[in-house]
Amino acid sequence: MGVDSGLPDFRGPEGFWRAYPPYRALGLRFEELADPVHFADDPALAWGFYGHRLSLYRVTTPHTGFAVLRRWADRVPTRVFTSNVDGQFQKAGFAPSTVAECHGSIHHLQCLAGCGQPVWPADGVEVDVDPTTMRARGPLPACPGCGGLARPAILMFGDWSWDDSQARPQLEEHVAWVRTHRSRLVVVEIGAGTAVPTVRRQAELATAATGALIRINVREPQVRHGRGIRLALPAAEALEALDAARERRSSR
Repeated sequence: MGVDSGLPDFRGPEGFWRAYPPYRALGLRFEELADPVHFADDPALAWGFYGHRLSLYRVTTPHTGFAVLRRWADRVPTRVFTSNVDGQFQKAGFAPSTVAECHGSIHHLQCLAGCGQPVWPADGVEVDVDPTTMRARGPLPACPGCGGLARPAILMFGDWSWDDSQARPQLEEHVAWVRTHRSRLVVVEIGAGTAVPTVRRQAELATAATGALIRINVREPQVRHGRGIRLALPAAEALEALDAARERRSSR
């Protein structure tokens, strides 16, 4: 979903390394960097990666497909279930209460040591990153409770320490909402891959009885058992085409 806004595509080492050449020289893949162990072992490396992403997401403008989804949300009850941690749906105007972030949000932080400090917003946190080495310079984000190192409150690979207290209420509300609306539910799934299939599984489970699934995916558009519609298109192009078709139908 974020690629059409200009955000890097992390799928596959080549795509990731095109976005971040210094990591190619180190031979580090996305899955290896997105590991909480680095915050303890090499915090400058860890915050170089996540600090850059935090800054990038703050300055990124959501693409036109988000506006299409907002128009639809103005017409029918809508909820967002996303594995993206970038906060782009909220930035595009979706109320935070309608967005369930199943992997958390980079815009919230937690204490690395687990001192008991509740998850807090990353507002005002700036990380100085050397663009040639992708390592953080200067003071790193600290926990306001104990003064120790902070980390993003997101689910990383091999992560047993993620504090999901900020994300959990959103997810519980989403599950209850889907249960209530299941018989009338249409799922528009955008860019959800099979490598981390959280979103794909949720979409397929929610539409198992009806097949009311529209899967938008350039690389992996196939739908299991053929129950749904597949569109092998980029997010913005597919959403704009669907919206134009809806407008034509409503004007008849």
